[in-house]
Amino acid sequence: MRTRRPGGDQPGGPSAGRGDRVAPRLGKQAEIDAGARPGLTTAESAEIAELQREIRELRRANEILRAAAIFFGAELDRPRVK
Repeated sequence: MRTRRPGGDQPGGPSAGRGDRVAPRLGKQAEIDAGARPGLTTAESAEIAELQREIRELRRANEILRAAAIFFGAELDRPRVK
């Protein structure tokens, strides 16, 4: 269940005045997506974000694998007692 912020739907609440800033940005982004203005398109931005998430995930996996290799490598270096 989502919690509501006090005054979020009321005039003068936390979201008041955002429309003035969002509309021009969306217009500019539409122009970029249409090729009329230079910049990253929405699709390019989404692809970059996805690739950055993938990089973070791969780096985390590499850290885990390095730690496991160190752990098991140390296990192999120990002399075995019979």
